Amino acid sequence: MADIRPKLRSLDVRPVAVSGRPALLLRDPLQLSEGNVVVPHEVAPLLALSDGTRDSAALSAALLVRFGLRADTGLIDKLMTALDEAFLLDNARFREARAQALTAYRAASFRVPALAGASYPAEPTALRQLFQGYLDDVRATSAPAPAAVAGRGLISPHIDYARGGPVYAAVWDQAAEMVQAADLVILLGTDHFGGPGALTLTRQHYATPLGILPTAQDAVAALANAIGEEAAFGEELHHRSEHAIELAAVWLHFVRDGRPCETLPILCGSFDHFIQGQAAPEADATIERLMKVLRGIMAGRQAVVIAAGDLAHVGPAFGGHPLDALGKARLRAADQSLIRDVCAGDPEAFLDGIRQVGDRYNVCGVPPIYLALRLLEPTHGRLVSYAQCPADELATSVVSVCGIVWEA
Repeated sequence: MADIRPKLRSLDVRPVAVSGRPALLLRDPLQLSEGNVVVPHEVAPLLALSDGTRDSAALSAALLVRFGLRADTGLIDKLMTALDEAFLLDNARFREARAQALTAYRAASFRVPALAGASYPAEPTALRQLFQGYLDDVRATSAPAPAAVAGRGLISPHIDYARGGPVYAAVWDQAAEMVQAADLVILLGTDHFGGPGALTLTRQHYATPLGILPTAQDAVAALANAIGEEAAFGEELHHRSEHAIELAAVWLHFVRDGRPCETLPILCGSFDHFIQGQAAPEADATIERLMKVLRGIMAGRQAVVIAAGDLAHVGPAFGGHPLDALGKARLRAADQSLIRDVCAGDPEAFLDGIRQVGDRYNVCGVPPIYLALRLLEPTHGRLVSYAQCPADELATSVVSVCGIVWEA
């Protein structure tokens, strides 16, 4: 072992079954290694104890005293070696791999689409056919769109197209005119593993199967100068594999028929500390500096703000109880309350609504939606589409998503 007091990194942890037995699948959100690690459920407490303060003997003793579990040091060393080889421990080996990956990311001509060819077609014709199919279905089943008005922004989901396609199509269809007229698009996306309040920039252009969307370099420089290089780029490697901005950017490029426009991609880290009342976003110096500079950048331009965020994540797939019809109805009512605040253009009411229920519905689009509302004040929105998408085979877990257009 390279580190005798192993410390686990922040990881993507998902429940799985191996030979019918419950286990945890540990995946690296930075994708530094192709390897994943599966940990039997009965030794899962070992992960919580791996905080950098205990060696193998101390981990073995803590498991026995706290959880009544016996695991000899040889077994623990074997597991920690597997975690180390997959770069899942916070140690020198991981930091070197991360630095190398960041250097390679920055040296590339553009940010390569992470999901092309897996979550959606990488070939332009096939992609256009997929999206046009979603649009044709929505137009055939929906009421005619209201008369066009001056638009300023929208909420786009970041769930996969296979489940969220109709919602994507509905909102992007109604936002088409504003998107086609834009000369700057600010893309705010959930950073699922971002640090508290992190607002992460990149100088890399975002590629889609339809070409390159150029990142507005002057805007990036102005924002980095305002919030500091470390705050702006400390988690830049998250851009490489985070899907939220990418899935909105592909629709942006499609609706513009492949015509590029300047974009400003910003990944938005956790708002948990704001939701728990430990701090207030309006008192956060980094957020306030970012808001001030962004408003200046938007002034005098045909700027559109896109919040790429989903709503609730509930049910067994997310560590909760199975949802029945009544549970889904209650979720819909809770979502409708948040949507009313969003459409009213009220960022504080939106955030307070999540605080009041302790974020029991795991709304993962809080940061980009809140920040978009702040940027667009005053504004009002119109709900275009809403759906509860299944998140397990029994449909007892769901992700709720919406499409909203913000108008002038």
